[in-house]
Amino acid sequence: QVELMESGGGLVVAGGSLRLSCLASGSIASINTQGWYRQGPGGQRDMVAEFTRDGRANYGDSVKGRFTISRDNLKRWMHLQMNTLQPEDTAVYYCNARFIGLQGLEYEQWGQGTQVTVSS
Repeated sequence: QVELMESGGGLVVAGGSLRLSCLASGSIASINTQGWYRQGPGGQRDMVAEFTRDGRANYGDSVKGRFTISRDNLKRWMHLQMNTLQPEDTAVYYCNARFIGLQGLEYEQWGQGTQVTVSS
C-alpha cells in the first residue's frame, strides 16, 4: 500500500511563513503527478500547487508569487513553501499523488491533511 504523510502545518500570524512536507512511501513504481490542495470552511478542495506529468509546476491564482512547490530527486519528499501568508490561506492542506503501482496500474492517494491557520 502507498501512504502520504503531511507535516508542517500550524498557526502563524499574517505575513509569516510555513513549510509543509509530504512523504510518499510504499510500493510505487513511478509517480506521475504530485500536488497540494486545500479545503477551507466552504468545504471545497482546491488546487494550490502541483507538478504535472512532465515536471512543470502549476499554482492556483491566489497563491502565485507567494507559494513554491518542490520535491526531491526520487519524488518521495514534496514540500510547499508558503510565504506572506494571509488569513484567507487558512485551510486544511492535503498532499496528493497519482502514481503507477508495481503491477503497472495507476492509483491516486491523498494524505490525511494538516491544518494551517493564519491570524490577522
